[in-house]
Amino acid sequence: MRYAFGVDIGGTTVKLGLLTQDGNILDSWEIPTRTEDGGVNILPDIAASIRAKIAEKNLNDNDIAGVGVGAPGAVDDKGVVHQAVNLGWGRFSLKEELHAMVKLPVMAGNDANVAALGECWKGGGRGHKNMLMVTLGTGVGGGVIVNGKIVNGVTGSGGEIGHMHLVDGEEEACGCGNHGCFEQYASATGAVLLANRVLAASDKDSVLRHTEISAKNIFDAAKDGDELACEIAKQYGYYLGKGLALCASVLNPEVIVLGGGVSKCGSMLFDLLKPSFEEFVFKGCKDTPFALAELGNEAGICGAARMVIDP
Repeated sequence: MRYAFGVDIGGTTVKLGLLTQDGNILDSWEIPTRTEDGGVNILPDIAASIRAKIAEKNLNDNDIAGVGVGAPGAVDDKGVVHQAVNLGWGRFSLKEELHAMVKLPVMAGNDANVAALGECWKGGGRGHKNMLMVTLGTGVGGGVIVNGKIVNGVTGSGGEIGHMHLVDGEEEACGCGNHGCFEQYASATGAVLLANRVLAASDKDSVLRHTEISAKNIFDAAKDGDELACEIAKQYGYYLGKGLALCASVLNPEVIVLGGGVSKCGSMLFDLLKPSFEEFVFKGCKDTPFALAELGNEAGICGAARMVIDP
């Protein structure tokens, strides 16, 4: 039996997993992400935790395919981090530095891309080799899988679909500094933006005027038939479908998998996005199926392990 370690580095905690070569998680645990002093302790802590787990499980290094790592920020095909602001990291080879510490083969990638690989292997995209993963959270994250491999791009910025330009004339700036980005409308934050605009433009009553405006509350109210919430949800679906149509027309994936907090509203999301998706997508991609992500917080460690199991 061969094993692999999957590592998902977050801003607060590092999630680690020990997996078999066929993707079964034998053990998973977390350690704190020590971001002080420019994140100098993060990799030594990971290496120490892995070596301790190897000793605990009485494993031989020859039985371990390696260590896969997903990290926030731009990580290229060679395992070089170009920048990870939340960790205090500048440009360096994560692959080489962790390898020197842990004494095992190492592969590294952007955390969203790595999570996409996990979903393609064991989650909503299993059975496929060409997949687009879209994470609808505070922002819009993307991961592109082609022939079973992550598309990182030259500097690790592949899959940054949240920053495609979608709308002309937008006055508010995106977090990236541009205007009219996909994630300004299709993220959870974007849903709130649309809600505030719809509510300000109407004098109709809505349950949303009497509660916190959040993506969850918007979609819950829409499910209950609230008129303005339904209008907001319809607008949200329009922008989401249009953005995904642009992606599908370029990538022609076998499946588009939706994850993140907004995806918890389930199949309603597909009903909202399909009209504009079908309106804007290239006709050869019109039948692209959609699926929901399945792995949750385990997607990162699964995808990370997959990188070294099938390098």
